[in-house]
Amino acid sequence: MAGAGTARVAERACRPACAGSFEAMRFVQLDTPKPISKIGLGTWQFGSKEWGYGPDYERRAAEIVRRALELGVTLFDTAELYGFGRSERILGAALGDDRAKVVVASKIFPVLPIAAVVQQRAVASAGRLGVSSIDLYQVHQPNPVVADTTTMRGMRALQDVGLVGEVGVSNYNLRRWRFAEAALGRRVLSNQVRYSMVDRGPEEDLIPYAEQAGRIVIAYSPLGQGFLSGRYDAKNPPSGAVRRANPYFLPENLERGTALIATLREVADAHDATPSQIALAYLLRHPNVVAIPGASGVEQMERNAAAAEIDLTDDEYAALATEARQFRPITGLAAVPKLVRARTGR
Repeated sequence: MAGAGTARVAERACRPACAGSFEAMRFVQLDTPKPISKIGLGTWQFGSKEWGYGPDYERRAAEIVRRALELGVTLFDTAELYGFGRSERILGAALGDDRAKVVVASKIFPVLPIAAVVQQRAVASAGRLGVSSIDLYQVHQPNPVVADTTTMRGMRALQDVGLVGEVGVSNYNLRRWRFAEAALGRRVLSNQVRYSMVDRGPEEDLIPYAEQAGRIVIAYSPLGQGFLSGRYDAKNPPSGAVRRANPYFLPENLERGTALIATLREVADAHDATPSQIALAYLLRHPNVVAIPGASGVEQMERNAAAAEIDLTDDEYAALATEARQFRPITGLAAVPKLVRARTGR
C-alpha cells in the first residue's frame, strides 16, 4: 500500500464508535478470575513531571479512569516505581469501589528481591492501591544478580496468603520467563514488554510462546511513545524531554518512518480511524496480546479503547507488517552522538 502527504495532526475528533460500551470491548480468551480487556490503561504518567502532568493530576486522572471503566477497560497497570508510589495512590483513589471489579496490576522494582522484601513491598503497594489483593503482581525487570528462584519464593508466599492473585514479569526474555515459571511452580501469567510496530522483537518468540502456553504478552509503549501517531516528522519533531531522549524521534528516523506512517494513514482512512488506532489494532490481532497505552485525557482514552473494535483485513495487516519490517531506525550507540547534538544544538 502506498501513501503520501506531509505531517499533519493525525488524531482526528473521536468518531461515534469511540464512545464504545462494555459489550464492544474485547477480552483475552483465557481462564482468569476476572476478564482482561485487550486494551488496558497504563498509568506510568500519572503524577509524572517528566510527562508534564505534575503533582495536581488526581482530578484529571480520575476522569480518565472513570471513562475507561465505562468503555469496558478492565486492566489498569501501575508500579511502585511510577512517581515513587504516587501513581498507585492516584489509581487506587480513582478506581474507588470499582477496584474489586477490575484487574489491578502493579510491579515491584527488584533492587533486592529476596522473599521477605518482595512480601513487604507487596503489602506497601496494596496499601497505596487500597486493595486487599493485587490481581497481577509483576517483577518490573530481571535482576542481573539475584536469581528468580529467590524472587518467586516470595511471590508464591504472597499467592498462598491471598495478597497476590496472578504473578507476572516484565522485560524478560523467553528463557528467563520460563525459568521464573519453573521457580514459581505455577503459571507466570504475563510478560510486560516494549512492543509496537517499531519494536517487534516479541513477535519472534514471546508471542508464539504466549499463544502456545496460554499466557499473555502485555505491550507497553504500544505507540512507540507517539512515533506511530503521525503527529511528527523531521520538520515537526516533538518538544517534550522524554520523547527528545528517544532515538526514534531523531530527524533521520522520522524521515525513515515516512512510508510506515503513510501506510498507517491509508489504513486508518479505510476504517475512519486514526493512525494510532491502527497501530494498536495491529498488535491486538494477536489473540494473547494486550496493549496498555497511556492517556493524557478522556478523548485519548476513548480513541484507545475504540481500537479494540477494529478488524484489519489480511491485506492491511500484511501491508503494515511489510512497512514495519522495512523500518530501520538508528538506535543504540550509533544514536548517542546524534541525540547529544539534537539536545545541545551543536
